[in-house]
Amino acid sequence: MRPYVIINAAMSADGKISTPLRKQTKISGAEDFARMEKLRAESDAILVGIGTVRSDNPSLRLKNEALKEERREKNLPAEPARIVIDSRAEFPADSDMFIKGSGKIIVAVSEAADKDRVASLSERVTVVAAGKTSVDLGLLLDKLGEMGIRQLMVEGGASILWSFMSQRLFDEIRIYIGALIIGGKTSPTFADGEGFTKPEEFPRLTLRSAERFDDGILLIWQKREENSL
Repeated sequence: MRPYVIINAAMSADGKISTPLRKQTKISGAEDFARMEKLRAESDAILVGIGTVRSDNPSLRLKNEALKEERREKNLPAEPARIVIDSRAEFPADSDMFIKGSGKIIVAVSEAADKDRVASLSERVTVVAAGKTSVDLGLLLDKLGEMGIRQLMVEGGASILWSFMSQRLFDEIRIYIGALIIGGKTSPTFADGEGFTKPEEFPRLTLRSAERFDDGILLIWQKREENSL
């Protein structure tokens, strides 16, 4: 069984997730960070793309010791697994994931990745091959399900979010809209990618809740089944 996939992101009031420089940008405040930390703790794994690793160097660790203890009491690892989509096996050896956090590291590669890089990576992380020339997300979800991952939190970046949404490989979208404007026609948006051209292609959503956090708002959407009205 595939994991239940929750896409979680923060964007500005004009739909941007970072500046034109594509560097990590603070959009939400302490209240939303606490919410995100709790969602991480409730998930079996957190997923990002290699572009996010290069630009932000995230550790994807849990910082809240109480949440770690709650996981231990449930006989779970103290921190969720950390997954990186990296078709060409270019995961940096000096990544903060190797320094901070204790969650298992899983790197998803394609069959076209350099064999020497894959072999080197395999000495430090769990490597999962899924797809011929790029990572096949559907196949990866199947493999993650076989590994016991039941809830997957997808954090970005923009291209990864688009891939999950365009292929309809998600169950929920939780998006925080912050009270700021970033602007810039080259700034990444919540759903970068080629975009849909026909209305019948649009994934449809059902709004489950809207709640004020900090100075912004958190929207939770459920993916609508294709045959529902």
